Amino acid sequence: SPLEETLVKISAICCPVPEDFCYDEPHCDPYAWGDLVPSCHPLLEEHHSPIDLGQQASRNTSLGPLHLEGFDVMQTGHWTLRNDGRSSECTAYPMEMQIVNMKSVHPNLTAALDDPTGLAVLGFFIDVVYADNVHFAHISQKLSSVAYKGQTAKVTPFALMSLLPKHNLSQYYRYHSSLTTPPCSRAVVWTVYQVPVYISWSQLAQFTSQVFSTEEDAEQATPLRNNFRHIHPAFSRLVSASQDAKLLAAAAAPLQLLHAVLLGGLLSGLQASSGAFLF
Repeated sequence: SPLEETLVKISAICCPVPEDFCYDEPHCDPYAWGDLVPSCHPLLEEHHSPIDLGQQASRNTSLGPLHLEGFDVMQTGHWTLRNDGRSSECTAYPMEMQIVNMKSVHPNLTAALDDPTGLAVLGFFIDVVYADNVHFAHISQKLSSVAYKGQTAKVTPFALMSLLPKHNLSQYYRYHSSLTTPPCSRAVVWTVYQVPVYISWSQLAQFTSQVFSTEEDAEQATPLRNNFRHIHPAFSRLVSASQDAKLLAAAAAPLQLLHAVLLGGLLSGLQASSGAFLF
């Protein structure tokens, strides 16, 4: 089905993960991650992601539009699109895009993962219309080159702002939590935008039917779908709605952060922004 959950992750950094976690086998699926990596255990660590954004949301009038420094700049060199065969996330929408940033005060990712606000992740839901999104074609047109796990392709850099709902960037939700894949580090400030990005049905089909979680020489090609982590309790965490965002009702919250990832993302060559817009 074209509505099966998929996520594109555009990353400024690449998080180290164990090689033996999965989504579809009982011994290594999300419910077993805590046996593989203790920091992923929901009883040992309470601040896991994803969570239901509608459960404990409250208005924070100090949260205005973010200044996404460098997002309108055309960088030099190239980016690398990589199919990592898994990753993690899923939403009430057919796709989600994440842009991962590391706080610039840290010399490396290891240091950032020890900081509860070391990473800033911007989440954008993706919905479908009949017209192609010409800006999203920068990625979708390269998918045939990364159809199988481990494959990479060069992408000419473009302004990230072209992918975003730039007239609605003042509407978002904020909470502190973890990575959604092992090592599940509690190091993320999540900013999830209310208004989705729109792509066409044909572009969605490229993600749901032309990318696989298996290697090219596998006996059977397995589409990269339904690779999501289950919802976790919010516990005492507060979800803050920005001054322009709609408050969500828990009973009918359409913006649940279940999470399903498609690609490892645009990794090398994408410079991490300072993160100052989040703190």
